[in-house]
Order: sequence, then structure tokens, then C-alpha cells
Amino acid sequence: MVFPRAFLRAASALAALALASCELAAPQQTYQQPYQQQQPQQGPFMLGIDVLASRGFDLLRGKRVGLITNQTSMTGRGERTRSAMQRALGPNLVALYAPEHGIDGTIGAGLHVSTRRDNVTGLTVYSLYGPTRKPTPAMLAPIDVLVFDLQDIGCRSYTYISTMIVAMEAAAECGKQFVVLDRPNPLGGWRVEGPPLESKWKSFVGQVPVPYVHGMTAGELAMMACAHGWVARVPRLDVVKMQGWSRGMTWQDTGLRWYQTSPNIPHATSPFYYVTTGILGGATSVDIGIGTENPFGYAGGSGVNPQALHAYCQRLNAPGVSFSPYSKDGFGGVRLSISPRATADLTALDVLLLAEINRLTGGKVIGRMSGSKLNLFNKVYGSESLYHDLRRGVPATSIVARWQSHNQSFRSQRQRHLLYP
Repeated sequence: MVFPRAFLRAASALAALALASCELAAPQQTYQQPYQQQQPQQGPFMLGIDVLASRGFDLLRGKRVGLITNQTSMTGRGERTRSAMQRALGPNLVALYAPEHGIDGTIGAGLHVSTRRDNVTGLTVYSLYGPTRKPTPAMLAPIDVLVFDLQDIGCRSYTYISTMIVAMEAAAECGKQFVVLDRPNPLGGWRVEGPPLESKWKSFVGQVPVPYVHGMTAGELAMMACAHGWVARVPRLDVVKMQGWSRGMTWQDTGLRWYQTSPNIPHATSPFYYVTTGILGGATSVDIGIGTENPFGYAGGSGVNPQALHAYCQRLNAPGVSFSPYSKDGFGGVRLSISPRATADLTALDVLLLAEINRLTGGKVIGRMSGSKLNLFNKVYGSESLYHDLRRGVPATSIVARWQSHNQSFRSQRQRHLLYP
């Protein structure tokens, strides 16, 4: 395949977009009342749950506690948070709440979760991904404080942060304290990339107006949401910080075991692949590797010439990402290999792959979207602009370039809410 010079110049421009956020200096830590950030003891790395336990669960003593939890809610020693809390608090741990995928993380994406009895603690597990995604007053009536302890993956379209935001609103409306037990962002704390969220497209796969990849922890996002009016009502918020985490750390640097956050995020590196092909995966007749050993680790389309796509990817020069061609069951494309320390703009790569696969299929992967599939595609992206731009043949590099000023502004806005160097 012959690549015109104008395209090659555009592809070269991608290298210039390679994660400028990684080069920012560490911000000063500034904390704003009335949101209290608990200061952990000095020492080795500790999760928020472990810091709270080391203080004898002081924030929760004498209170009736509800816990938003699932299979990722584990202490650094590998004990379930709900078991550790029940042992320490006894009957004062009174209710559990489960997000998308359920308390065991085995329910498929988008499928409703039922309220049921937990076979570990014997407590009721209220569903926050069923008839309601926001805790009702009846669900919160038995408690005084609502605790959030879920492992997020650092991408706006993943629903655990949306669960946190609407739960914060519910807590405020019912006069309940809200506590975030902080956990690492597996993408690190410097990666800021991707499109902003237009208010028209606010949804449960985009609840707060942050870039697609925000580089923040759940605790930091909770603080920023309160300060910027992203929650309808502000609760009394306490963030229990981690000890020993810094923004440049990978998951491997923490020494923690990875517990799959959902069926298609099985590995500690899975969030990197999710960011790189998640938008592409919303299109028609594409393959991103769901059902394989590495979900989101493929980028292909029906009838695509794998050698042609591989040649295109090789010209992108995306630092830390390598590609190999594959062909299977009528689909062709590339397998991806992404280093956790890759400096490539992975969301830009997502859009570039989508645009090229769309071109190689004669516009079919975009042109054949409609109805609920197109609506979800726009919600995930945060705008209908990508769909219309690709239909009109707007170069992917021009689409990516539009994000940059917003993301630079976001980096400045978030600084006073950052809890870690």
C-alpha cells in the first residue's frame, strides 16, 4: 500500500502528541475544606483500607457503616475489605452495595445486578446496577456513613467512578458521611489524554467532565467533584489516603496482587489496552480481542488486510507500543503489546486505529452504526463529533489535536486536588 506524504506527516505528528502529561512537574499538595484528607503514617506502601485499619477504623467507630464493595476490595494482605471491617466493627457493618458486575465481579458488562445476601458476611448486598444506580433513601436508612472501596482503572467510561459520584450525591441528600478508601490509578497519575465530555452526553459511562484518561485516584476525583459542582449536593467527605504511592508508579511498583476489576479486565496491564481500543470496540464489525487471553489487546475489522494495518501502525512510531499482524475468522488486524511505561498517547492511538480500520473497510465500521449502538458510542467518546468527523473524512490527527488545549487546562485545574506527588 502507498501512503501519501501528507498522511505520513500527519502520522509523524502523533509522536509529538506522545503523552506530554508525563513531563509535567509534580504539583504542590493543597487541601480545601470542608473535605478532610486523613494523613497516613510514614512507612511502606499501604492502601487506604490498610491505613484506616492501622488507625483502628477511627473514622467509623460508633457508627453504622455501609460499604460499596466488590471482589477488588481487598487489603494489602489479600483479605476482603468487608471481612476486615466486619471483624473490627462487628454488627456496626450493616449493609453492602455492589456496582456493575456485582459483588463477585462475574456479571457481564451492562447486565443488571440483583440485590441479594452476601455469603461471606451474611449482609444484604444492595444492587447499584439494577433498577437504580443511585442508592435510594431506603437503602441508606440503616447507616450513618457510606464507605467507597473499589479499584478503578483510570478511564472515564469505566462505571465505578460513576457509582461513586451518584452515591456521594445520595449520601449528601440523606445526611450521611461519605468516606473514600483510596487506591492506585493503574494507569499512573500523569497520563491525561483523550476527549472531554460534553454535557449533552453525560451518562453512566461518563458522569464527570474529565478527559477520557484523567490520571487521578478515586479520592482525588471525589474532592474535585465536590469543589467543581459535579455532584448535585456535597456530602461530608473524608478521603483516606494511601501511603507511599506516587504518580509515576505502575501497578507492579506497588507490590500488590491484581484482582480483575471485571471479566474483561483480568490483568494489571488490561487498563492500558482498554484505553487503546475501548472506543474502537464500540464500532461495527470490529475485533478488539474480547473472549481472548488479552481482552482489548487486538485491533481489527471484518475483511481488513492485516499487513496493511500493520504497516500503518509501524509508521505511527508510538513509544512503548508494538504491533503484530493477525487474521482469524474473517477478521484481520494487529495484536498490541503495551508497556506499562509506554509514553504514547494511547487514546490518540485508539482514534487513529479506528479511523484507519474504517478507511480499510470503506467506511463500514462507522457508517453502519445506528440506534442504541451509536448512542453508546457517542456516550463513551463524550461527544457525537468523532462519528461525524470520521464520516466526513476529517483526519484522525486533527481530531486528536482538538483535545490538547482542554487537557492542558484540566491539568492545571486538577492540581490543587492532587494528594500524591
